[in-house]
Amino acid sequence: MKSLIVASTREDAGKTSTIIALARILNKRFGYLKPLGDRFLYRKKRLWDYDASLMTQLFSLGEEPETISIGFDHSKLRYMYDRKAIFEEYNRIMNQVGADREAVFIECGKDLSYGASVYLDPLTISQETGAPVLIMAGGGENEIADDLAFIKRFVSSDEANVAGVIINKVVQMEDFCQVHIPEIEALGVNVLGVLPYHAEFETISVSTVADKLFAKVLGGEDGLKNRVRSVVVGAMSVGAALVDPHINDPGKLVITSGDRSDMILAIMETEGTAGIVLTNDIIPPANIVAKASLRNVPLLLVAGDTYSTALQIEKIRPLLRAEDTTQIDQFTALVSDHVDMGGIRAII
Repeated sequence: MKSLIVASTREDAGKTSTIIALARILNKRFGYLKPLGDRFLYRKKRLWDYDASLMTQLFSLGEEPETISIGFDHSKLRYMYDRKAIFEEYNRIMNQVGADREAVFIECGKDLSYGASVYLDPLTISQETGAPVLIMAGGGENEIADDLAFIKRFVSSDEANVAGVIINKVVQMEDFCQVHIPEIEALGVNVLGVLPYHAEFETISVSTVADKLFAKVLGGEDGLKNRVRSVVVGAMSVGAALVDPHINDPGKLVITSGDRSDMILAIMETEGTAGIVLTNDIIPPANIVAKASLRNVPLLLVAGDTYSTALQIEKIRPLLRAEDTTQIDQFTALVSDHVDMGGIRAII
């Protein structure tokens, strides 16, 4: 059984999406391990890692999400385990998730140092197990170049087996490949792929907004898969809103008080409304709810005020969900087109 540690230089570099795409393309019987959970999901009085939950849903892995992470809290893990003990637990879970499987993906935390104090950073895991590390690099073009130079300078071959790097979210593909790839390759870093930036992968669904806000869906449930590309605070007059040049932009999510029936109706008449968040726990008249259902515009009811709700939405990160089949298919095609799958097959 082969294993591959998937790490990233920075947060949101695309580790989980890449693992999903590689698993689909390789078409092997695989297991999945998230040693240190960093995206908490509390369900049915149990603490899960979001990525672990997603992988078990998408691929019907058989394990419960909470059983494929050693833990979540650094201080608790430091109290419970020393280095030897934590890798005994690691190996126990590896034997569990790897049973009768050809490969195991080990997903690490948000950056290369995450988990170092409890020995669960990617470089320490590679030292202990000998498993190769695939590093996802993301961010601005100069940041990517800096990160890879750092990796080459401080990670020698006797410390960890860095098998290669996939560079993600590159805006200017041609310029990056011409200017930076020769520099990176001169460092001896094995570049296995360069993925272009796609704005669609940075969007979130209305259902994600509903979950994160603990909102009640009053109507328009059929539109919960709509993608949110911009957020508009509807605190102005209807007249001012309708002359806004972005009022018909596709994928807008509008936040307004539930007693602004005029604004809610006007927004539903415009093109491209992904959903409407109704604040102050005020339910609009029944005819408005019925119209939202007819137009597949979700109405999300929250208790908070408009300003605080807007701040909450601003902090929501784009995370893949099991129902985001279009995005998963698109990203899988992107990986297939831009990653050296022969090089990937050689290491897992």
